[in-house]
This record gives sequence, structure tokens and C-alpha cells, in this order.
Amino acid sequence: LPLPLSARPQPARFSVALPRTAPPPPALRLRSVRRLAAAEGGTPGMKETLDKVVSAHKVVLFMKGTKDFPQCGFSHTVVQILRSLDVPFETLDVLANDALRQGLKDYSSWPTFPQLYIDGEFFGGCDITLGMYAYALSACPSSHD
Repeated sequence: LPLPLSARPQPARFSVALPRTAPPPPALRLRSVRRLAAAEGGTPGMKETLDKVVSAHKVVLFMKGTKDFPQCGFSHTVVQILRSLDVPFETLDVLANDALRQGLKDYSSWPTFPQLYIDGEFFGGCDITLGMYAYALSACPSSHD
């Protein structure tokens, strides 16, 4: 007989406590991708702009689509991981602008999306994020032991 739901082991909840920082000044807040590219006039100055964007927030995800409507499975996976960890994060849609998409590939030396930045540093894509999440879950003691 199957166990009733209340008797089934529950997966461990894993949370990461990231220090909360004050919101960045309005000049550093993320702008829409279209305005970002228009202000930069294409690729000149893209590195400086991306430096500002990734340092303006603790966690930034450059993805296909938005956190509420991801446009690819890999982007969706990273969004779900960050949400399950209760991590506040900002996103930028790379599908909205070709110059941004290419500029990020050059900036990170990483050819695919999503791209996750933590504390202004490139962390990785979906595969690295998923691997670190799985490792953290396996290292966390289970709530039912």
C-alpha cells in the first residue's frame, strides 16, 4: 500500500542567507534592454555598461525572456532554482536586443544563455547553477532524518 502523504518523507528545504543591501541609486538601476542598447549606441561602451549592471545588484540573471515568462527551459530552470532559494534577483531579457546578447558573450567569454552573475562576478550558466544546487542539496541534512 502506498504511504499517506503525511507519512511520506519530505525533501529538505535549502535556503541561502544573502546579506540584504540597500537598493542601488536610481542611476544604477537596471534599465530596459532596449533603452540600455539605445543609450550605448550598440557595442561601444558595452563593457562599462555591463560592469555597472552586474555590480548594481547582488544577483543578476541575463536570460531568454523574463523571470515571469522565461522563453527557454534553461532560463526557466535557473529562475526556479533562485526562487526556491528565496534569492532576490534581477533579470534582463537578451532576446530583446542583439547587441546586448553579443556583448554579453564577449563580456563573459561564455557563448550561451542564461548567464548568472553574483556579486558582480560571472557564476555560470544553467549547467553550473544546477550542479551547484544539486551539490548543496546533497550536502544539506535531510529534514526527515
